[in-house]
Amino acid sequence: MLMCGFNNERENTTVIKRWQLSFPHPSHKRLWSWVMDPALGDDEAPKDPGARQQTHQSYTEKDFEGHRAHTVFVGVHLPGRRHSHHRRHSHHRHHRSTDKDSGASGDDERPITPPAQRVQFILGEDVDDNAHEPHPLFSELGELVYDGNEMEWKETARWIKFEEDVEEGGNRWSKPHVATLSLHSLFELRSLLLNGTVMLDMEAASLEQVVDLVLDNMISSDALPLESRDKVREVLLRRHRHQHERRKENATNMSRLPIIRSLAEIGRNHSSSKNFSQETQKVPQQVIRSSSCPSSQTALLDVRDNKGPYLAVPGPAGSSPQGVAQSQSSVSIKSMNRNQSSSALGEMNGDGGHPKGNVHFMRKIPPGAEASNILVGEMDFLDKTISAFIRLRQANFLGDLTEVPVPTRFIFVLLGPTGGIAGFHEIGRAMATLMSDEVFHDVAYKAKNRNHLLAAIDEFLDAVTVLPPGEWDPSIRIEPPAAIPSQDQRKRPPEKQIDEDDEEEQEQKLREESGLARSGRLFGGLINDIKRKAPWYWSDFKDALAIQCVASWIFLYFACLSPIITFGGLLGHATGNNMAAMESLVSGFVCGIGYGFFSGQPLTILGSTGPVLVFETIMYDFCMSQGWDYMSFRFWIGAWITIILLLLVAFDASAFVCYITRFTEENFATLIAFIFIYKAVENVLSIGKKFPLDRHKEILNECFCATSNDTDSALVVNWTNLEPAGCLAINGTLSGDGCYPPQHVPDVFLMSIILFFGTFILSVQMKDFKNALFFPSFVRQIVSDFSVILAILMMSGLDFYVGVETPKLAVPREFKPTLPDRGWLIYPFNNNPPWTAIAAVLPALLGTILIFMDQQITAVIVNRKENKLKKGCGYHLDLFVLAILIAINSLMGLPWFVAATVLSINHVNSLKLESECAAPGEKPQFLGVREQRVTHILIFLMIGLSVVLTPVLQRIPMPVLFGVFLYMGVASLKGLQFFDRILIMFMPVKYQPDYMFLRQVPLKRVHMFTLIQLACLIVLWVIKSFSTTSILFPLMLVVMIGIRKLLDFVFTQRELKILDDVMPEMTRRHAEDRRQLESGGEA
Repeated sequence: MLMCGFNNERENTTVIKRWQLSFPHPSHKRLWSWVMDPALGDDEAPKDPGARQQTHQSYTEKDFEGHRAHTVFVGVHLPGRRHSHHRRHSHHRHHRSTDKDSGASGDDERPITPPAQRVQFILGEDVDDNAHEPHPLFSELGELVYDGNEMEWKETARWIKFEEDVEEGGNRWSKPHVATLSLHSLFELRSLLLNGTVMLDMEAASLEQVVDLVLDNMISSDALPLESRDKVREVLLRRHRHQHERRKENATNMSRLPIIRSLAEIGRNHSSSKNFSQETQKVPQQVIRSSSCPSSQTALLDVRDNKGPYLAVPGPAGSSPQGVAQSQSSVSIKSMNRNQSSSALGEMNGDGGHPKGNVHFMRKIPPGAEASNILVGEMDFLDKTISAFIRLRQANFLGDLTEVPVPTRFIFVLLGPTGGIAGFHEIGRAMATLMSDEVFHDVAYKAKNRNHLLAAIDEFLDAVTVLPPGEWDPSIRIEPPAAIPSQDQRKRPPEKQIDEDDEEEQEQKLREESGLARSGRLFGGLINDIKRKAPWYWSDFKDALAIQCVASWIFLYFACLSPIITFGGLLGHATGNNMAAMESLVSGFVCGIGYGFFSGQPLTILGSTGPVLVFETIMYDFCMSQGWDYMSFRFWIGAWITIILLLLVAFDASAFVCYITRFTEENFATLIAFIFIYKAVENVLSIGKKFPLDRHKEILNECFCATSNDTDSALVVNWTNLEPAGCLAINGTLSGDGCYPPQHVPDVFLMSIILFFGTFILSVQMKDFKNALFFPSFVRQIVSDFSVILAILMMSGLDFYVGVETPKLAVPREFKPTLPDRGWLIYPFNNNPPWTAIAAVLPALLGTILIFMDQQITAVIVNRKENKLKKGCGYHLDLFVLAILIAINSLMGLPWFVAATVLSINHVNSLKLESECAAPGEKPQFLGVREQRVTHILIFLMIGLSVVLTPVLQRIPMPVLFGVFLYMGVASLKGLQFFDRILIMFMPVKYQPDYMFLRQVPLKRVHMFTLIQLACLIVLWVIKSFSTTSILFPLMLVVMIGIRKLLDFVFTQRELKILDDVMPEMTRRHAEDRRQLESGGEA
């Protein structure tokens, strides 16, 4: 699809000339002629040569079919980068040098400031006392329509961030969509801003004052004849009918119609004083009072902060907020009557206060919002188009002008002769879309004169993208984007390209802020972590006051409980029940509570891991072969691990974590996720081995009765026809597979499969329920947060209802050690040789590598920048707390717990925060993670109390928990770039998602990087799968870092920065070499 962008960098005059040639319509030539005049000033807008002519051109309805005018459409969906067409520059210069008829003089050749630079200058000016602070805007488009013989303003569209149109056929609002504008409507709007009335910082407190001031300005500038003033005034003060009022009128069967028409009759016959006096005697004073005048019930509170005035929603009588802005103009009662809306009369407060607006829609309006009202219409007594752009100095409530009770700041009025309402509608849409544009919106608040507005619309035209009319369907509504790009690049001048040295300094600064840089003093990193985390400690508890934390706590409790019990059973089998399920529960309680209160990153969940189990198994077998007491020798191993970890903390060894790049961490995370998925399926299949399928093949086998030695030989019977019972009665022998058929029982394995996949599918579907189309957003969010818990309850209920004896969760019933002859404290030697305390340092080194790598890789995954954590990291503090916990567990004879990758990832995912969808059509944006300690503490507090909850927990089927394992494994793969790159290897190019790394790196290079990473993953899987080699798994993670280092010779630094992260040693050495070269050159 051909897409043409305006170039705002150079050759501005020639681009304008080209548009003049491309659009031969006379209004376009007149429109752009102002740019060629170098004498234009900033204080007074130049007059259009055709200003006294009729500016509106006649167009048929076919030209504006589907409310999309002309044949060229402009998509204004938040403009991105601008496109420069350098190939056209020479063509433009040729026109400038050969165009004799343009009348350009030598002054035309002087440089003109591009609109983008002017806008950046306007937005960058110092804010003075008279400047307005930009507020969120609600824009409403109203059109003048005829309801029988009565004229009224009817709401036809509205904007917060995206456009919503009133669908007349369905009498409802359309779905929010990106506004598509005709280029002609933007040109016409610019011409109106150039030649029409522009009044900034108007002092007015009511709509009557605004109308009087605008009409006086138009008459003084000869834009409006004096004899048309009263007629235009009457039209502008007509009642306003909003879409929500039409629904209420339909619901009440037009019960208030006689009152409405009687008041309308008053307004229509205002020229007759006799009729007016007769009618006003019938109407109470509070009813004929103008709704455009602010009352004591609706006003801006006289309280201000950086976000602007607060909004007071209409309340009951007698509640008078401070700072009420009353109308200071003396307005005739006649105009007041005409401005009274039908719905306002029916909803007026008892004391004549402000009418209620669409309060239900107010929850979609951002706090501190103001209104922008666009009024367009046609009238038969006008012979030319008139327009006015007004900005009020103080935003005021202007009665029923706006659908929602927010104060109005901007008003745009466009009135013209009959026959062009479709064109006016498009111009009004263009104005409202400009007001919803972030850059034009800010300029409109800060503009000091007309030319500031013109510069803003020129910048908007430079940034839009033109879509050819024959290559897309303008009637299709463009869905709002999932992520709205930032418009800061349009507001600020382009920054200089960051030098490589500056980039390295920024990366080094980020590492220092996260604690991944050497401090140069003993325990310096630990001290910095404590200083970094201490200010957030109290907020770590306050931030947990949310229903989302309750859901996360219960979900992670079940997610942690089952692995702890399963790991305890395996550990008991491997260590002769020295440590089993009971010890694992106590270890979870001790480690979880201690880590939750004192760690640097409480989002990390501690748990038992496979490498630790392998390490424990090897050490137990070694002690049994030597005749040593295993628990005493393990005590000294734990003591040495604690000492080594404290030394690593003292010398800031956690700073080396910066060498663990995405290449290593995603390999590790993918491996653990695959293990969770594999183990979940394997455990369900193991149920099938214990409870095999009953295929009922036994009933087809035969059963025979034969004689035996104890059979009476005198008996004469037909042995082949005997039943089994008769055969046994005469001491016969039964032979054949059908003689002893198994008793039929419900199939446990098939029921386990149903529970397994049912839990997984329900968890996935309900987790995505927040994006469903049913029920209010609050209900959807609750279902999404409690998805896993609901799945566990539903599947457990199904199991209880069916009554099949599926395997259940086995929890210890008593709080005591598994072995009756051991206590909760371990003796250091217990008949072991004294030198074993020194010999324990060798296995302790291997255990330290295992624990350090498991802990820190998981910490890197949790602290990755994609999670948008705000409270900082704590690598050194985490390792220090873990060392203390290992010492306690070694003394008590409890299993060692380290950071569990999959559990930690799911903990982070369950606490993710998204923005509330305030504006219609706005997609939720990821804001970060709810960082707190309470969920971690409560999870392991419940783990410790699980012995008390045994009567409840023993009813949960194990297949349900295996389904939770499958869900956690699959969920932890989401968001891993490595897994995404594996999937695109099996996709045709045209179906591949639009990932950013596919735009910047050739596809073959992406696949090469993925294959290398996949080969490393397979090697890790093979090493971990065999017990003889699994002890080397931590060392292989160190080897992975070396493999990643070798990739610097295969891929460029740019490719590695996109697909992975640049290793700090490379950048530091490069900078050091550069400094040495510079110093050598100076010498």
